[in-house]
Amino acid sequence: MTGSDPAPGTGSPADRPVDAVDVHAFEVPVDGPDGSEQDGTLDWDSTTMVLVRVHAGGRTGIGYTYGDTSVASFVESKLAPVVRGGSAVAPAALWHEMGVRMRNAGRPGVGAMALSAVDVALWDLKARLLDLPLVHLLPAYHDRVPVYGSGGFTNYSLDRLTDQLGGWVEQGIPRVKLKTSRDPEQDPRRLTAVRRAVGDEAEVFTDANGALGRKQALYWAHRFHEEWDVRWFEEPVSSADLEGLRLLRERGPARLEIAAGEYAYTPQDFVNLVNGRAVDCLQADVTRCGGITGVLEIAGLSAAEHLDLSAHCAPAVSAHVFCAVRRLRHLEYFHDHVRVESLLLDGTLSPAGGALRPDPARPGLGLDVKWADAEPYRVYGTRPA
Repeated sequence: MTGSDPAPGTGSPADRPVDAVDVHAFEVPVDGPDGSEQDGTLDWDSTTMVLVRVHAGGRTGIGYTYGDTSVASFVESKLAPVVRGGSAVAPAALWHEMGVRMRNAGRPGVGAMALSAVDVALWDLKARLLDLPLVHLLPAYHDRVPVYGSGGFTNYSLDRLTDQLGGWVEQGIPRVKLKTSRDPEQDPRRLTAVRRAVGDEAEVFTDANGALGRKQALYWAHRFHEEWDVRWFEEPVSSADLEGLRLLRERGPARLEIAAGEYAYTPQDFVNLVNGRAVDCLQADVTRCGGITGVLEIAGLSAAEHLDLSAHCAPAVSAHVFCAVRRLRHLEYFHDHVRVESLLLDGTLSPAGGALRPDPARPGLGLDVKWADAEPYRVYGTRPA
C-alpha cells in the first residue's frame, strides 16, 4: 500500500488504473495409474494451470484457466495491452474491450480461455480493492454451492474407483460421477461396483465425454438408468451433435437428465444448446466461457429459459461466482482441479455438508499463490521478485 492508497474498505478505488499484468503456467503430472488418466475419448498425463495476475492500487487479483501454454502467450500478446491502464473496477467494460480486440485472433477455444483467466483476475482485484469477498460483490442468490465428486477415470482399477467415489460419499457428498464409454462392455461391472460402494441413497452420474454414437448412447442411457439408477448422463454424444443430444433427451428415460456445455465458449454456444432443446441441465466452465462476466450472462439465459446451470470444475472460483446463479444446480468437484488448486494455491475450500461455501473473512477469491510449491511445475513466465 502506498501513502495515497485508501485503507482497506475505505475510500473509492474508482480511479485506480491497472498497473501491470503478469502471466504464469504450471504443469502438474496426474496421479493416475502409470502416470495417466483416461476418459471416453482422451488420455492425458498432466494438467496445466495458466495463471494471470493483475495489479492496481497496491492490490493483486488472481485468475486462472486450464489449458495449453499457448493460452499464456495469448494473454500477453492480445489481452494484457488492453487491460493495462484500464479501470480496475470495471471488469465488464474490459471484458467487452478484450472481446473486440481479439476478434481476428479467434475467440473460441484458446481465446476464450485467455479471456476467462483475465476476467476472473479483474473481478478478484476489484473485490480486493473494496476489501470484500468476491461473493459479496456479486448479485448472490446463495451462500454455498452443492458439489458432486467427479473422477472415476476409465483406467482406474475397481478398487481405486470404488475407494474414490465411496470416499466422497463418506465425506458427506451425496452425488458422484464416473467416466464411462471408453470400453462400454466394461461399464456394467464398473457401475455395479460403484453402486455397491456408494449405497442406494447416493446419486450416481456418468460422463461419456462424447464417446458414443446416437443409437449406442440411447441403448446405454436406458441400461444406466434401469440397472444402476443413474440420473445424469453427460455428453453421451459429442456436444457439437445437437440433434444427437436432443434424441437422447427426448427418447431416453424420463428421470435421466442429459447435460452438456463444458465446451461452450461464447454466449451463442449456450443459445445453440438451449434453442436446440439439447439438454435438461446446462453446464458452464468459468475458466472457458468468458470468466465471471461470461457466467453472469449465461446465468441470465438459464433463468429466462427455466434451465438449471451446473458449474464445470475450477471449484476455487466456481464456489464464488455460482452463488450468483439463480438457477444453480451444483458444482463439479473434479479430482484433478481439486488436487492442482490445493497444490498451487492457499485458501482453497473444502466441502462441508456436501457444499462449498466461500470464506467471508477473505477478500476477493481468498486465494494466494504458493510460489515455492508452484515453482517446480513452472513451464511459462518467471517467479515474481
